[in-house]
Amino acid sequence: MLQTRHLTMPAIGLGTWPMKGGECEAAIGTALEIGYRHFDTAEMYGNEVEVGRALAGTPRDQYFLTSKAWWDKQDGAAIRAACQASLDRLGTGYLDLYLIHWPSPQLDLPDALEGLARIQADGLARAVGVANFPSALLRQALALNIAPLACDQVEHHALLPQAPLLAVTGPADMVLTSYTPLGKGEVPAHPVFGPIAAKHGATRAQVALAWAMAQGRVAVIPKAASAARQLENFGASRVALDAADIAAISAIQTRKRFVDPAFAPEWDV
Repeated sequence: MLQTRHLTMPAIGLGTWPMKGGECEAAIGTALEIGYRHFDTAEMYGNEVEVGRALAGTPRDQYFLTSKAWWDKQDGAAIRAACQASLDRLGTGYLDLYLIHWPSPQLDLPDALEGLARIQADGLARAVGVANFPSALLRQALALNIAPLACDQVEHHALLPQAPLLAVTGPADMVLTSYTPLGKGEVPAHPVFGPIAAKHGATRAQVALAWAMAQGRVAVIPKAASAARQLENFGASRVALDAADIAAISAIQTRKRFVDPAFAPEWDV
């Protein structure tokens, strides 16, 4: 469990992109049985109705739910309307965390942050934050001191360690939520993970996730549809890497980004 002054959230969650329909509902059902209590969705995913339906039988205070406003929402009013629409689709009265999904070049940052602050103050979300904000833009948002930003959700893994961003989120007492934490399977395929996995009686993927969570206040939200893969990922919380393991993985020189749409901001090097 991760705790900051802004939120408390499970360190391992279930990412739901790009699952839809029955696959999405079934995946959340098996994840709940395994013990997951952190679920991530977004307006753009087109699965909020299914996510809400799958969670409907679980008491609301027993799970952590994140959603996001798509990048075409460029001011506070549009972001608030998107938040309310997400709540309606999810069938819940509040989100635990609500994020701006991507920064648009046309984003009115002060007004957007005002909108997030009002969303939290009015109880639509317990905590608010951003996603895909590189370090310079996150510093700018924090300097405005308008909204209590709790999280920046970004691609993060051993091939993309995000050191400049962690240098901002750490001192700001923010969580960095890691999406695509296995790099579409390429991260655990790196040869460094084999010996470390054998040493701990773990899988390569579990070691990759454990490394990510060892980087500070980092949560991971790997997508997994099958119960077997969900169980494997969830087991990463029991893998205790030592300093030598972390150093060996951190020494990887390969750098690769797997999510880089045309509208993405200028990333940190």
